[in-house]
Amino acid sequence: MSKGLVAYFSASGNTKKIAETIAQESGFDLHEIVPETAYTKDDLNWMDKKSRSSVEMNDKSIRPAVKKSDIDMSCYDKIILGFPIWWYVAPTIINTFLEEYELTGKKIILFATSGGSGFGNTVKELQPSAPGAEIVEGKLLNNVSRQEISEWVKQL
Repeated sequence: MSKGLVAYFSASGNTKKIAETIAQESGFDLHEIVPETAYTKDDLNWMDKKSRSSVEMNDKSIRPAVKKSDIDMSCYDKIILGFPIWWYVAPTIINTFLEEYELTGKKIILFATSGGSGFGNTVKELQPSAPGAEIVEGKLLNNVSRQEISEWVKQL
């Protein structure tokens, strides 16, 4: 029997709420991707070109450190991976997370929250961080009901 994981990064709490609902609806384990240094409101100011998030997103080689966890990724074959959309793609902390594990043969289904943009080139930008894994664009889950999340989870 396969085992699934819902992993997520949430800077403001929106993605966290959705991830918790997905985990409840799917029965999958839940894992938060926690940055070693939390993002402040100033860090997330996308209008400031010197803010932490702006600097990270302008240099795609930056890999923000994540707090170590004891998650055993080998027991999961399906991962639902969530994050907010930053600059039309996943934040580079998602690359950090993917690069921490051997993900060959795993299916990674993305979900995101966004103030207005879609996935853009997210799959293309994440794939090099998880060679051998199948990464698929899932769904933007903005202002959705528990019922809508439940229906989406049933389709996975």
